[in-house]
Amino acid sequence: MTLVGWAQIAVLFLLVLVTVKPLGLYMARVFSGERTFLSPVLSPVERGFYRLSGIDENREQGWLAYTLAMLAFSVIGFVSLYAILRFQDVLPLNPQGFPAVPPDLAFNTAVSFLTNTNWQNYAGETTMSHLTQMAGLTVHNFTSAATGIALAMAVTRAFARSKATTLGNFWVDLVRANLYVLLPFAVVTALVFVAMGLPQTLDASVTATTLEGAQQTIALGPVASQEAIKQIGTNGGGFFNVNAAHPFENPTALSNLLNIYVMLAISAALVITFGQMVGDRRQGWAFLATIAVLLVAGVGFVYWAETYGNPILTSLGLDPSMGNMEGKEVRFGQSASALYAAITTGLSDGGVNAMHGSFTGLGGLVPMFLIQLGEVLPGGTGSGLYGLIVFALLSVFVAGLMVGRTPEFLGKKIEGREMKYAVLAILILPLAILGFAAISAMLPFAVASVGTPGPHGLSEILYGFTSAAGNNGSAFGGLTGNTLWYNTTLGIAMLLGRFAYVIPVMALAGSIAAKVKAPVSAGTFPTHTPLFVGLLIGIILILGGLQFFPALALGPIVEQFAMLAGQTF
Repeated sequence: MTLVGWAQIAVLFLLVLVTVKPLGLYMARVFSGERTFLSPVLSPVERGFYRLSGIDENREQGWLAYTLAMLAFSVIGFVSLYAILRFQDVLPLNPQGFPAVPPDLAFNTAVSFLTNTNWQNYAGETTMSHLTQMAGLTVHNFTSAATGIALAMAVTRAFARSKATTLGNFWVDLVRANLYVLLPFAVVTALVFVAMGLPQTLDASVTATTLEGAQQTIALGPVASQEAIKQIGTNGGGFFNVNAAHPFENPTALSNLLNIYVMLAISAALVITFGQMVGDRRQGWAFLATIAVLLVAGVGFVYWAETYGNPILTSLGLDPSMGNMEGKEVRFGQSASALYAAITTGLSDGGVNAMHGSFTGLGGLVPMFLIQLGEVLPGGTGSGLYGLIVFALLSVFVAGLMVGRTPEFLGKKIEGREMKYAVLAILILPLAILGFAAISAMLPFAVASVGTPGPHGLSEILYGFTSAAGNNGSAFGGLTGNTLWYNTTLGIAMLLGRFAYVIPVMALAGSIAAKVKAPVSAGTFPTHTPLFVGLLIGIILILGGLQFFPALALGPIVEQFAMLAGQTF
């Protein structure tokens, strides 16, 4: 570890800290229906959308109607994207002449982009046409992120209101998330990416002559526009197979910094939006402190593990002073690679600028563990916020048990019904991850897809289902996922991680909204103090760590000890 490396990490977190408050307050105004600096331009467009679609922006929905609207929109999104993938060969804007995507891969990909996961069992530059990339994948990068934000706003209103029967209007929240937040941010970011050298063209490819005199075909396409929303919406699906390790997606250290910043900006700012909308800004800052502590710890742990190096490679004569550079780009090094790995998995982004499967045992464990914590650090756009709220409710419930008081959060009493919904939600991840991973580790045809035997092979399977159920999308890289088994099971895990989680959360929000919001009293347990932050961190670590530790002990932890002993598998 070096001072320069830590300075790079510090600059990123400082940038986020500087912008998190104004961006958070801006989004609070947007979703409260208040006027913003973009209103003169965008309000007529917004009203036009409502007139064309027959939406009454003043008509709100209860939790069930809101959830059903979201599910209906998701079904339509899946069907439309699946159709684009299956009929790609006869649709326009296919200069490469790519064939239709096979049914199982089309299912996996449609589910992946629908759920904001963006797991990719294909190489984008050799599989997807320009139309598929733009009208299919990029559009869903917007809509899946906006759906997450809309759901977070519905949950937020449950705590902001007293004795309420409605949580807002899904269609209005969806339009505003896209129109006022994602689209302006993406346009500006895409233009900056173009200035940094990212391609933005409808050409298929160019032919270049290498230094050896050979001819090389270099894939091109509308990269900058997809890269922008890929990061802003915490989607992570790259235009190219190697994602942000490709120089056309991430050419320089400066573009790398921008990549990380924009993927973190909105999700981090949403906790400030939450605090503003519920009338307690201190609660938003308490959530931000929780996120910061765990994220900084994750970055530091990966950075230390990768700079420590690999004794096996050292024994082969490699310079140990460089640490473990396997699977990393020289232009980024350990610090920027560690920062990217921790942020992309603390979020539910899934983009990578280094191969996580090439990290050391402990270096690879941390990204996997950050996903298993529930994708709340700060998680996906919107989905991280409502996941963090679930953990906060569990924390006040534990605090209430310890002091003998009825648990209360932001003036709302937390009772048995709410706890049942919260526990049901947090059980989804371990059931989907450990269940599918255990089955896959026993089936010969599933094990055949593993690239490396032994503990690392188990880590490949475990990471795959962790990433899918956590709606992350990153991979260890050694698992051959484009098979009927993995396309199907990973797709099911993604659906469970998104919808089986959010339905009980929305039921929880409906129950909370109907309660009377009581004023703060002398007996109220404060939830914005360092004590609560420590309790919340402990609950996140315990519920995440204890559920997955046995599986982690058989995979990356065993691999780390073997590496230190100089053993290979």
